[in-house]
Amino acid sequence: MNNSPYLLQPASVQSVMLRVLIALLPGIAAYVWFFGAGILVQIGLASIAALAAEALMLALRGKPLQLFLGDGSALVTAWLIALSFPSIAPWWLTVSATLLAIIVAKHLYGGLGQNPFNPAMVAFALMIVAYPQLMSQWPAAGATDFAMQWQAIFGSRMIDAITMATPLDAVRTALHAAHANTTVAGVLAANPAIGGIGGKGWEWVAAGHLAGGLWLLRQRIITWHMPLAFLAGLCLVAGLFNLIDGARFAAPLFHLFSGGAMLGAFFIVTDPVSGATTPRGKLIFAAGVALLTWIIRSFGAYPDGIAFAVLLMNIAVPLIDMYTQPPVFGHKDGEAR
Repeated sequence: MNNSPYLLQPASVQSVMLRVLIALLPGIAAYVWFFGAGILVQIGLASIAALAAEALMLALRGKPLQLFLGDGSALVTAWLIALSFPSIAPWWLTVSATLLAIIVAKHLYGGLGQNPFNPAMVAFALMIVAYPQLMSQWPAAGATDFAMQWQAIFGSRMIDAITMATPLDAVRTALHAAHANTTVAGVLAANPAIGGIGGKGWEWVAAGHLAGGLWLLRQRIITWHMPLAFLAGLCLVAGLFNLIDGARFAAPLFHLFSGGAMLGAFFIVTDPVSGATTPRGKLIFAAGVALLTWIIRSFGAYPDGIAFAVLLMNIAVPLIDMYTQPPVFGHKDGEAR
């Protein structure tokens, strides 16, 4: 029998960030297995750029380097950027995006805990708007030749032999450009990049992120509200429209195991700084991200809308938190706002 007191020691930022990095490892391992070690190069580039930018901004702001540089927050941002970008993207694209995330999206707002927007998603949104072609060149499953990936990252051009469109992009493009008798099922059956339920190889990457996310839940680093609301919301809207018109709209499992849905559910939507903070607010925030993600995937110009969905809902966070605050003890709901 445990003795009192029963007060729990709060986890340090460094401890939390370290466990988030550990939770990303299963997805990274699957990524390397199916798509090659180029992702490790991108993670290294993003990490170096993030730490350099963090050190520069801390020095300019007069903050202690040892305390803030070692908290791991810059590395988490770097890894999320690397995992969101094509692993064969030019090196300067990843480095530029990481510098923008740390310097502009994080420190110009006051540093850790002050940024209203998710820095990694700011970086992704800026780069896909500025360089849509480079951001749409992804490695093909099985094309794991490291020498070719290295050449694509540090060379002057992409190598067509190892590139492909993502399953989400392939389906969207085919349906928008094809005749009326083309169906989602037909596009999926004809596309060699499609696996059993999602993108070939990407299914296992998503499963790795799911495993890491469940471990974070078990470690109590994140709560169930946002992952459940996001995944359930995405399933609900995708399932509804698939029932209405299955020829045009993909089934829920395809949405869950293609693109960044699992990474978004457990590692992006759950950002404690830029997301909602109240229990009901977390549900509303994540469900809103899911709805916007599906809308952008189905009707927008970009194949995966998670980054834009998160940023749009970041804008609504103050309003969501204001109207979902639990009542103060001794007051009825709404009296003490």
